[in-house]
Amino acid sequence: MERFRLEKDRRRYLIGRGLLRSLLGRYLDVAPQDLRFETTAAGKPHLALGERQLQFNLAHSGEYVLIAIANGRAVGIDVEEIRNDFEAEEIAARFFSPSEQRDLGTFAGRVKIEAFYNCWTRKEAYVKARGEGLSLPLDQFDVSLRPGEPARLIATRPDSAEARRWQLIALDVADGYRAALVVEGQGWTLRSWDCPEELAR
Repeated sequence: MERFRLEKDRRRYLIGRGLLRSLLGRYLDVAPQDLRFETTAAGKPHLALGERQLQFNLAHSGEYVLIAIANGRAVGIDVEEIRNDFEAEEIAARFFSPSEQRDLGTFAGRVKIEAFYNCWTRKEAYVKARGEGLSLPLDQFDVSLRPGEPARLIATRPDSAEARRWQLIALDVADGYRAALVVEGQGWTLRSWDCPEELAR
């Protein structure tokens, strides 16, 4: 928590972790304070041995905290508040695949910013689901980014079959935000709900 410079970011971090503990405790019928966590070699947190079937991931940006929980399958989630004070093409040149850079280059203005955030949240959610951290280069896989186009993992390298292991969806959080969810495997059902505002105060 201390790595955040602003008090509002520290508070959001604390609220997110508290809500995560509360939700996991309810699923497992365990007091939240009794839950024990470990991290993988790449730094991804998970429940301690014995409860690892329940997978989770958390993301926060702006006024929102998103938590994804899945039973028996890896999951990754990301949310970003849309900002205009950055150079989308410069960041894309460093982190996006060549095909994603080409697609982004076909847009201008607000549409380009939206396409950038579509791409960024989808890539982040996939990396988080894989749990490999920075060892998984962002340019080694392609995601859809065009506004209005369904979210999907298009291609993965060097193993092209890897793309079929994951399902990617866009989440509608609020105006001015982009979010994405990646889940391992097919045949799952998404259930979502908003946390009562009084719990997040």
